[in-house]
Amino acid sequence: MVLATSVFDPESVPVDSIAGESGLETTRLTVDWLRRRFANPPDWQQEIVDEPRLFLPGKSYTDASVLIAIVQREAGLNVLLTRRTAHLTEHAGQISFPGGRVDPGDSSAVDTALREASEEIGLDREHVEVLGLLPDYYTGTGYRVTPVVSVIQSPLLLQAQASEVAEIFEVPFDFLMDGRSHQRRSAAFRQGWDRRTFYTMPYRQYFIWGATAGMLRNLFHFLRA
Repeated sequence: MVLATSVFDPESVPVDSIAGESGLETTRLTVDWLRRRFANPPDWQQEIVDEPRLFLPGKSYTDASVLIAIVQREAGLNVLLTRRTAHLTEHAGQISFPGGRVDPGDSSAVDTALREASEEIGLDREHVEVLGLLPDYYTGTGYRVTPVVSVIQSPLLLQAQASEVAEIFEVPFDFLMDGRSHQRRSAAFRQGWDRRTFYTMPYRQYFIWGATAGMLRNLFHFLRA
């Protein structure tokens, strides 16, 4: 299947395969275990994706950070996600983590992620416990993204920034940390290009794919190592 980037619809691409690894053990789906894992990280291998091949050679990457916020609920852990507004020039309507590019006044990747989460969804940084960082993720749109993994407690008082965020929602952590939820799909984005393989993690009406799915996939590898 060959798709023009301007009209690319990942949901229309057939599923090639399911990654298929079993889900994380129940004992690893607790905040205490996550704290210990980030405090004493294991040797593990980041999954290499082919998304950077979409970016023009010789161009420099723009630094950015996202906040992977794990929410503590009585029923278990969830991951906080957003749906971007339809009018944006980049990633319109897509599912993403709160985050964005580094500003000159930011002191660190963590500072960028917390500032962006405050601006986009009204998340007060005082309610965020940062666990650690995942390796940088390079996107086909030219960003070098640092994922900042954190824990936040409910209840939450959040307010979407209407110009960027159409919806704030949560997905169960155990669903996302289960290789049986990870679909592999592939398509050529333009005539003459090699096929690009990407992950998708559809959940109810939400179609999680691209960089968001790729970073969740690496969190899965890190936690199951």
